[in-house]
Amino acid sequence: MTKPVVLIAEELSPATIDALGPDFDVRFVDGTDRPALLSALADANAVLIRSATKVDAEAIAAAPVLKVVARAGVGLDNVDIKSATTAGVMVVNAPTSNIISAAELTVGHILSLARRIPAAHASLAAGQWKRSAYTGTELFEKTVGIIGLGRIGALITARLQAFGVNVVAYDPYVTPTRAQQLGVQLLELDDLLAQSDFVTIHMPKTPETTGMIGAEQFRLMKPTAFVVNVARGGLIDEEALHAALAAGEIAGAGLDVFSSEPPAQDGPAFPLLGLPNVVVTPHLGASTDEAQEKAGVSVAKSVKLALEGDLVPDAVNVAGGVIDPFVRPGIALVEQLGQFFTGLAHSALTSLDIEVRGELAAYDVSVYRLAALKGILANVVSENVSYVNAPLFAEQRGIETRLIVEAESPLYRNITILRGTLSDGSVLTIAGTLAGTRMVPKVVDINGYDIEVPIERHHLVMRYADRPGIVAIYGQKLGDAGINIAGLQVAQADASGRALSVLTVDSPVPEELLEDMRQAVGADLFRRIEVTED
Repeated sequence: MTKPVVLIAEELSPATIDALGPDFDVRFVDGTDRPALLSALADANAVLIRSATKVDAEAIAAAPVLKVVARAGVGLDNVDIKSATTAGVMVVNAPTSNIISAAELTVGHILSLARRIPAAHASLAAGQWKRSAYTGTELFEKTVGIIGLGRIGALITARLQAFGVNVVAYDPYVTPTRAQQLGVQLLELDDLLAQSDFVTIHMPKTPETTGMIGAEQFRLMKPTAFVVNVARGGLIDEEALHAALAAGEIAGAGLDVFSSEPPAQDGPAFPLLGLPNVVVTPHLGASTDEAQEKAGVSVAKSVKLALEGDLVPDAVNVAGGVIDPFVRPGIALVEQLGQFFTGLAHSALTSLDIEVRGELAAYDVSVYRLAALKGILANVVSENVSYVNAPLFAEQRGIETRLIVEAESPLYRNITILRGTLSDGSVLTIAGTLAGTRMVPKVVDINGYDIEVPIERHHLVMRYADRPGIVAIYGQKLGDAGINIAGLQVAQADASGRALSVLTVDSPVPEELLEDMRQAVGADLFRRIEVTED
């Protein structure tokens, strides 16, 4: 059996290779050598990169069997996520690999500014002894303002509190309860800037946050205050920062990131580099041995999950976050229900409700929407459908979806229901659950018919006027064709007098036999269901 090809395009730690394990054909290429990269991508199922390799639309087009792009780090500026999503390629990174390193570097910048360590070092290294020239300030009882109280902000808070500082924060997405747990006072941004002795920013870079600390914000700060940016270049307006430093509006700055890297001589950051009250480092937030190893191992694990057809918590172009272990077993069930749905549908789907009922209501089950769409569209579109591009295909087809979560589930501990409206106005419903301690996936309802059928590879579903001898008719025909019936469930007739039978068979049923059986039993619904696994 041919092993999936994993392409390593930049230098990664030996632990990264070890984390991939023996089940892959690991190959190496210099990602900065464009012709070599494009050639190597031709049969690559996954590519692992850092920051030097560009995976753009051209690279993705050159990789027809590519399933995942893995960036061993946090940023994804060198990956064309839109092109990857359109092609059904998962993009993953290592969002938590460098958080400790970034937090520690932030504290390092704060201490360097407070005690003027770099300038004092340079002076002494030049043969000077000027103790009085480098008098600093203590952190004790100072106020540190953190803009962005996410994972890194919380780590910085914990580390700085040991210095006896007062930590305040601005983050519109953090609840007062969470801030209280961290021992942080939430403030509006203007109030934080006015009160803080040190300000450190840890926001994502978006159109809204680019330049969010500018001339107006510097005017609010104390003339003795310092500002630090170890997050993303461009969050601080560099021209405004230079002007504020020159005017004495603030005391100094610590910068690890810049709007253009490396800072160009004609760029806004370059004049900052030589100022005596500015501490600069060349984007070292993730530059520790530990962070690099964590990043490599993390994305290697993500590649394994992706190539095994599983969902990847660190995928950036897949909705939802970390999948709870209680939620994960239902993903395959919901995808299989989607395949069942498509097999039963007699016209195009226009809208779909994914209803999740029972104890699962207490969890984030947004991944079930992806699973349902992937199952429904797998045999509908010509392209390869994945958890990445299924919502895109659904949108292109005008399929509206809703995820409905309810705790009430009278009959089952948990049940997932797919209820779709078809283009002719009819409604198709299929429901399933995981049964017993073995969590066997079962279909438990089709259009109101109460059944309980374990999901297998091959099924037949038929609806007909209930009368004696029907089972014998299709049993005989399948027997004559040498097709074994592995399971059979007949649902009681509804108000119209029609019954529903679901058969599990050991092998595919030929098309001509299907039509013969349909006519023999007089079925108004007769469908062959093929459930596949990735």
